[in-house]
Amino acid sequence: MTNHSQQPSRPWWTFGHVWLLIAGPAIVVVAGFFTYYLAVRTPDPVLPTQPSGAAAGAQSANGISQAPAVQARNHAATGTLPAADSASKPAQGQ
Repeated sequence: MTNHSQQPSRPWWTFGHVWLLIAGPAIVVVAGFFTYYLAVRTPDPVLPTQPSGAAAGAQSANGISQAPAVQARNHAATGTLPAADSASKPAQGQ
C-alpha cells in the first residue's frame, strides 16, 4: 500500500456553495434596508374620516348599510364594544 500525498485544503471562500449559502441572508438584509428606506421616504397619507363632496350625499342615503362596518372599525380602533341598543332587540319570552 502506498501512502498518497495529501493535497492542501483550499480556503473556504474558493468554494461556490459557500457563496450560495451566504447570498440568501445577505439579499434579505439588503431588501430589509430598502424597505425601511421606502417606508421613511414615503409615509402613508392620512385619510379623512368624514366623506366630502358628492360622496356625502350618496352615503347618507344608504348610511344604515355601513353601520356594521363603522362599528367594527370603531371596535378595532378603541377596543371597546358598542353600547347595546335595547329598542332594536326583541323582548325575550314573547
